[in-house]
Amino acid sequence: MSLSKQRYIELIDSIGSTLQRARENAVKAINNELVEANWKIGQYIVEYEQDGKEKADYGTALLTNLAKDLKVKYGKGFSKSSIYLCRQFYIKYPIFQTVSGKLS
Repeated sequence: MSLSKQRYIELIDSIGSTLQRARENAVKAINNELVEANWKIGQYIVEYEQDGKEKADYGTALLTNLAKDLKVKYGKGFSKSSIYLCRQFYIKYPIFQTVSGKLS
């Protein structure tokens, strides 16, 4: 194989490695942002509906309404169960540093 052909293959490999690392880093960053967003959603719900208590005094009407209204405003991904899971996530890990430490 000629030297120029070998250098070209190395160029392709270098570009490919850089792209692969960038894609992996992007996925990690997106996952971290989504985890933090879900935690914050849970925090907002607990603080609003429950005033810091583990269970609301008056049922889950807020979760049903949130699911409907968030789906209309922001699209899919806001079922009642997904919102419930965000709330449970916050209740289980009320300090986010605990979560982020476990992820890294």
